[in-house]
Amino acid sequence: MAQVGAPRGRTGFRSPRSRTLRSVATLGSAVLTLSVLAGCGSGGSDDDQPTAAQDNAPATRDRVADGGTLRWAVDAMPTTLNTFQADADGATTRIAGAVLPALHILDERGRPRLNPDYLESAEVIETEPRQVVLYKLHQQAVWSNGREIGAPDFVAQWRALSGRNTAYWTARNAGYDRIEKIERGKSDLEVRVTFAKPYADWRALFTPLYPKEVMGTPDSFNDGARTALKATAGPFLLKSVDHDSGLVTLARNPRWWGQTSKLDSIVLTPVPRAERAAALAAGKLDLADVDRSAAERIALAVRDARSGPAGTRALAHGPGAGTSPAAALRSWALAHGSDEEQAAEAQAAREQNQEAIARYAKEQSGLGRFVVRKSLEPAYTQLSLNGETGPLSDDRVRRAVARALDRKELAETVLKPLGLPARPLGSHLALSGQAAYADSSDALGEQDTKEARALLADAGWVPGGALKKPKAGTKAGSEATKAKESAAAKEEGEKKSDDKTARSGVARTAEYDTPTNDGLYIVGDDKPGDRPAAPAAPAAGRPARRADVLAPAPAADTAFQSAALLRQAAALDMITDTETDTGHGRLGEESGRRNEAATGTQDKGGAQTQAEPRTEPQAGARPGRPVAGAYAPRGTAAPAPGYAVDTANQALGKDGKALSLRFVLPSGPGSESLRAVGDRIVRMLDAVGIRTEVTKVPDDSFFKDHIASGDYDLALYSWPATAYPATDARPIYAKPEPASDGSLLVEQNYARVGTDRIDQLFDQAAATLDEDEAHDLVRQADARIWAAAGSIPLYQRPQLVAVKPDVVNAGAWGLAAPRYQDIGYKKPGSPGPAGEPDKN
Repeated sequence: MAQVGAPRGRTGFRSPRSRTLRSVATLGSAVLTLSVLAGCGSGGSDDDQPTAAQDNAPATRDRVADGGTLRWAVDAMPTTLNTFQADADGATTRIAGAVLPALHILDERGRPRLNPDYLESAEVIETEPRQVVLYKLHQQAVWSNGREIGAPDFVAQWRALSGRNTAYWTARNAGYDRIEKIERGKSDLEVRVTFAKPYADWRALFTPLYPKEVMGTPDSFNDGARTALKATAGPFLLKSVDHDSGLVTLARNPRWWGQTSKLDSIVLTPVPRAERAAALAAGKLDLADVDRSAAERIALAVRDARSGPAGTRALAHGPGAGTSPAAALRSWALAHGSDEEQAAEAQAAREQNQEAIARYAKEQSGLGRFVVRKSLEPAYTQLSLNGETGPLSDDRVRRAVARALDRKELAETVLKPLGLPARPLGSHLALSGQAAYADSSDALGEQDTKEARALLADAGWVPGGALKKPKAGTKAGSEATKAKESAAAKEEGEKKSDDKTARSGVARTAEYDTPTNDGLYIVGDDKPGDRPAAPAAPAAGRPARRADVLAPAPAADTAFQSAALLRQAAALDMITDTETDTGHGRLGEESGRRNEAATGTQDKGGAQTQAEPRTEPQAGARPGRPVAGAYAPRGTAAPAPGYAVDTANQALGKDGKALSLRFVLPSGPGSESLRAVGDRIVRMLDAVGIRTEVTKVPDDSFFKDHIASGDYDLALYSWPATAYPATDARPIYAKPEPASDGSLLVEQNYARVGTDRIDQLFDQAAATLDEDEAHDLVRQADARIWAAAGSIPLYQRPQLVAVKPDVVNAGAWGLAAPRYQDIGYKKPGSPGPAGEPDKN
């Protein structure tokens, strides 16, 4: 396999390019014609609208009550309040959106719009000899200290972010480095910004805008703004930051000149994603982004609440729900058997199980007071292919990987169970609805197993190739094509070149074959396929097989009865072994009708999608039998795959090396969907003869130790969307450049694949003031990124937000920015989001 033993590429910034960092959100024929790369794309009228609408319970302000506090979950307490520092996170951005000026904000289609709370107008008034933008500020716009917002604030931010003063520790300066000067206009309310060279994305600048008290000196920028803001100018102000509890409190701004905030305060509460269901159930939160498992628990809780009051029914999901009658009898028998030590252990296990059932039922009762609002997040998941070394350094192998993928199936794996549109993303640089969006995936081609195999064969990866020793002078990958083109060279010179290549090839072969597998085999987890999920509840028309089967009353001879029950349990095992269960329960089958969990369905591959949370042992597991996820000794044979394998196309190799790629995935509790997508990708690559070694790593090391350092072949991760792709996306796809120490400066191009032409198109798009022309250049760049096959966009990520039903103008905003002053609680008696009158 292409083993990367140590980081070869390193992130960094190169002069004189401007810097901009985007946060990683913790995935054809050999000849490409110019017409395919023209960037025309296949986008039609469907591309003019977002794939999924907002779901934020919109309500007019007259239907929103005045007052109240909203407890809003964040991942962690922010380490800085300065969004221009490298460690700024989602909490930093949320605070800035509520307390600082944003001159341009994104609408529901992800397009920048002038913010009338701060600007009366902003436009390009001159293009020759220099581009000049004139900002006319709102007449009442003031900072919380009473000072007017004006040119001094613009100047301070420009000087801090221009990159000319290295004392400022900035994460990005793109756009600010193009400014030549900033000056006052005809009045204090006008600001003239003159650019040294044209800049198409000028609307991205001064959002957020910090006061000069923050930007004025390196000390206040670097250290002062990490924990406090000397002045703010938003509908809310920063009231307090509690470092002990991690709570950040935003209070209504009394100097706010716009529409008064409906809420008295917003309390940002740090709660890890894995703990949010429990925090919601305990009444500690009012609004929280949640993962799929928590969203499904809420849907089940709402459904159960409709069935009757809590405590009057047994839950058909959760701990113990999948326990068979045989397991229940065996448990009772062991707990009352003659072996006192074994009986004590069994009794303790039964008590723990009952506690877990009670705890789960209590949490479900609390979760029933919430709803889940859902849309598509302004971020997308991609499969990254590390093209620096190994088999993926050959563009034919990268394209073969891409052509092996059924992107629609992968999108459906994540989005369809949630009732969201499962449409594969067609662009690296924009989302559907944004102005620059067009589906340019035709530059690479759709899923085609035959074409993928042909590309691999053309690159020299053939069945049996792993058994063939390389010939002297054999060149790998794209070097072979270049060698054919230079066949007319002199034989003596060619011989010397071949000798040199052979020597380097031996070194590379040894490098790729560096062993990393520790020999540990996980039963049922090495070659995931369409395996049926364990049932959460009995299928319709069949008798219940649960842990609530009545156990017999204690008898005088409990030892005799225990033995009899153990024999009965074994008999039940034999009976139930012959049965096949089907699972049920999915979130979102009603496509947008929240508060109701629908029954599950099988996908086209036959895999059962399981929605209900499962903390109990897998159904169907028997003592002494392997189950998925169980560890087996070194050398244990793998179980037969549950899907057909075309053996004629397996075991591809070249020059004595097998074709195997290291697939790195995060192992954390919030990455279940990512791992499910990874399982399907493994199966799709198997079908064309590409082997994968799946490595699951801790979340905290996934990006730092693997993606950024280049220690992977394949990886799934996400990028946030942007309204300014010419600026923000350039460092992600810029061609890596060699450093003086022999490594690569990759900026944020973690696939390490790029071309000079892609860089040129980004530069041209950023310097073009004609918006239509700029968008066309971005599309052309995207088509070439597709053709390079360094990253394959898969789907727009789901956005799931748990919220109390009476919270309005909040939830899944989709591509739009929140309007904080409109968030609040619905007035009693006013129509709700679905048109239903309030019944409280």
